[in-house]
Amino acid sequence: MVETSTSEGLARATTSTSEGLARGTTSIVAREAEHFGALAGDWWDPNGASAMLHRLNPVRLGYIRDRIDQHWQCDEHGLKPLDGKTALDVGCGAGLLCEPLARLGARVTGVDAAPELIVAARAHAERQNLAIDYRASGVEEVLGQFDLVTAMEVIEHVASPGQFLRDLATKLAPGGLLIMSTPNRTPWSRLLTITIAEGLGQVPRGTHDYDSFIPPEQMSALVAKAGLRVEDTEGIAYSLTRGLHLSEDLRLNYLVSAVHA
Repeated sequence: MVETSTSEGLARATTSTSEGLARGTTSIVAREAEHFGALAGDWWDPNGASAMLHRLNPVRLGYIRDRIDQHWQCDEHGLKPLDGKTALDVGCGAGLLCEPLARLGARVTGVDAAPELIVAARAHAERQNLAIDYRASGVEEVLGQFDLVTAMEVIEHVASPGQFLRDLATKLAPGGLLIMSTPNRTPWSRLLTITIAEGLGQVPRGTHDYDSFIPPEQMSALVAKAGLRVEDTEGIAYSLTRGLHLSEDLRLNYLVSAVHA
């Protein structure tokens, strides 16, 4: 795939939703790309505007590592369970997940609709001596298939979750593993994610739209329509004593892993 310039990527990202869906090519929402692109400057600052992502990332990585080990029957103590495998992180931001996946041995491709984030991701990976293929594009523009496909806190920000899942499914190689995370649509999620987190400035205002949150039963239906099958669902819960942690409680946020049906 020919890498696009920043201006070309931005032009694609700002294509109107209706036009993109009419062509059947993208679920990118321009205002979402612009919102997250504006956060690129301090994305890697654990105390900056993306601080909540830094708190979420270790929890998500714990789940991802467990699913990798189970799916490919890896040694849970091995340092590079993804050695020889390819990974695609969709909505990669500035690389918070891409870099750990690369350290786990994967050949990683990261895509994001915000060119500013891709610039930040490339700069940070270079400082870490990590070879990651970053692209300012939508998932539908990516060629090929990948053993592992991830999309963390992305599906609630796209124009068409169904189309987005179908696009993810086409990028998943036979025998591959898809892992996503997203907020649940519950009063508890609204309280913690929007009222408190956004209200207190822990998350930039306007990041979330409660009506776009997807409950697990709807997610399972969307996954099935995309030709995939949910293998596992686990919650991300919050408590004052433990902070964010994996849990059977799905009310706040949850992770889901899926495979080809």
